[in-house]
Amino acid sequence: MTTPETRLPFLRLPFLRRPIVRRLGGAAAVTVLLGGLAVAGSGQLDAQTNSSETYRQLNLFGAVFERVRANYVEEVSEEKLFEAAINGMLSSLDPHSSFLNAKNYRDMQVQTRGEFGGLGIEVTMEGGLVKVVSPIDDTPAARAGLLPGDLISHLDGEPVLGLTLSEAVERMRGKVGSEITLTVRRGEQEPFDVTLERATITIRSVRHRTIGDIGYVRITTFNEQSTSGLQEAVAAIHQELGDRLHGYVIDLRNNPGGLLDQAISVSDAFLERGEIVSTRGRGEENSSRANATPGDITDGAPLVVLINGGSASASEIVAGALQDQHRAIILGTQSFGKGSVQTIIPLQGYGAMRLTTARYYTPSGRSIQAKGITPDILVEPAKIEKIATQRGRREADLRGALVNPDGTAAPGKADDQKPADAQENADAGKGGEVDDYQLARAIDLLRGIHLYQSRVVN
Repeated sequence: MTTPETRLPFLRLPFLRRPIVRRLGGAAAVTVLLGGLAVAGSGQLDAQTNSSETYRQLNLFGAVFERVRANYVEEVSEEKLFEAAINGMLSSLDPHSSFLNAKNYRDMQVQTRGEFGGLGIEVTMEGGLVKVVSPIDDTPAARAGLLPGDLISHLDGEPVLGLTLSEAVERMRGKVGSEITLTVRRGEQEPFDVTLERATITIRSVRHRTIGDIGYVRITTFNEQSTSGLQEAVAAIHQELGDRLHGYVIDLRNNPGGLLDQAISVSDAFLERGEIVSTRGRGEENSSRANATPGDITDGAPLVVLINGGSASASEIVAGALQDQHRAIILGTQSFGKGSVQTIIPLQGYGAMRLTTARYYTPSGRSIQAKGITPDILVEPAKIEKIATQRGRREADLRGALVNPDGTAAPGKADDQKPADAQENADAGKGGEVDDYQLARAIDLLRGIHLYQSRVVN
């Protein structure tokens, strides 16, 4: 996530009862007078802005705005109409671009710091319904058994259809201790209700434990505490196991992503050199390349990274970097495929806009978008773990999703998904059996690598 300085024009709309002049950003602005075509400002306006077609479309917007304000069956505030128009423009571009009013922008800033109020689910919109991307570990949503791919059709009996994603999220949040009932659609099952009690969601983004001679690290999301949490986890595991340590499992299953800089620094923690990720947009200002700095916090210990269809965005950057740099073996099932960069552009006094500005590329030049990361070793969950019967949905399934620039599609088969919780999956610290089939295979792989290396040395 980047937050560049922005220079945006403002509009004076003479068809309103009183002029509204809004300056978005902190630069010298251009004033556009609709209707009279009088233009005043600094610098050259590009040819598109000067075209008559642009003015015709702006006048159309003004006419519709005025007609709605004057004749709609109920009085609607100008602010609500403007916000809806802006959000409609952005959300029509792709599933991840949107407008954040001042309150939603503050909520987003709180969330990236790792603490917020709500139910504990990462969501997006699909077909007018709220779609669960991933439940967050140890939250009301995870404890209630919500799964990636679940569709939420009603909130307290009120339909979601017609709401924007921001509006739906706002309704799901509320006073800690209050309850909300979600109507959930899951595959071919009949819709069912789930009642959740809202809680303060404090995201402990990194958890760890030892499983015999293996260090297990689960990263649930990428917030401001992720890198420091990873460093503490690795240090604690090394202190506990010492020379008995055979390797690490880094569990990124159902990790919906988060901050780009944290994905880069987490990748860098395991790499000595080489590219981590590049972004490519329309212009140089939206294109960048991140490289690793010397220093591997695990001292080169073997790594296995677990991914599945709920692993998205920042988690795909980490998996792709470690895979392309031959630093880790990727095990599990195809990841979600969200390979686009959203820039948060503050609009001074009015919130912010989330705009897709670039695509991610792994070090080998692969685009993640609508394709995802293909694991080195395909391991599906054991049948007993396949609670959900529906195909796990991915980025390519979302309405309006950006296409992958190389023109290839992701493998068609998707995994049935079950939330991966470190507290349940890694209950084998004293040599017991691991119930999580994918995790068990990762542990077997690391032990096999250690056995082979010890025999080669001897």
